[in-house]
Amino acid sequence: MAATETPSTSSDFLDTEYRLRDVGLFLRQAFHTFRATGAVAPSGPALSNALTRFLAEREDTGTGLSILEAGAGTGPVSRAIAAQMREGDTADLVESNAEFADYLRDLTTTDPALSRVADQLTVHQALVTDLGTDRRYDLIISGLPFANFTAEEVREIFEYYFTVLRPGGRLSFFGYLYTKQVKAVVAPRDAFLQQARSSWVVEEWVNRYGIGSERVLPNIPPAWIHHLRKPIEE
Repeated sequence: MAATETPSTSSDFLDTEYRLRDVGLFLRQAFHTFRATGAVAPSGPALSNALTRFLAEREDTGTGLSILEAGAGTGPVSRAIAAQMREGDTADLVESNAEFADYLRDLTTTDPALSRVADQLTVHQALVTDLGTDRRYDLIISGLPFANFTAEEVREIFEYYFTVLRPGGRLSFFGYLYTKQVKAVVAPRDAFLQQARSSWVVEEWVNRYGIGSERVLPNIPPAWIHHLRKPIEE
């Protein structure tokens, strides 16, 4: 009897196909715009799932959530967000790189995970701080490469996040392990000092609002995640 393809096998094939496309585009753009991209590969499944844990673990209140993903890239975390979205949820996917943004828009009609909730997604080709402060989010997931930004840029981004984040809302963001140690050895002194100053700003916000941190070793490269929560009252 001839073997038939199961739905899971078909899904795995599609998932692999999209991952290969993601990696190809990501590598091309990372080569030309590393400061804005800040990575050598898209986020892996373990990192994507860890970043979206508060979406997956939320209580069923019957109220839709408003979600912001900053630095959506080629969409690996966007897919994890879409997989957990329910009726009434909305998500703004923000990406400053024009080619990535166009790719994301295409995925909302072709990728099975994203097309399922396409009418609940909006792709913005913009700097996240240019979205304006007339919106509010329950959950922010940031993939921006803070290690590549100046301390002033990092502070501006965190201030924006905590302006648009609702009281009680959560922010999850990540970086890569050991980047500071590597830069200390191989990077020019100015580049190392810039990253050090940026990391001090990150630590300020983590110390003030942090509710948990974790390491994601299966990712390439291995990553850390910080989870922050905006107080209901300050």
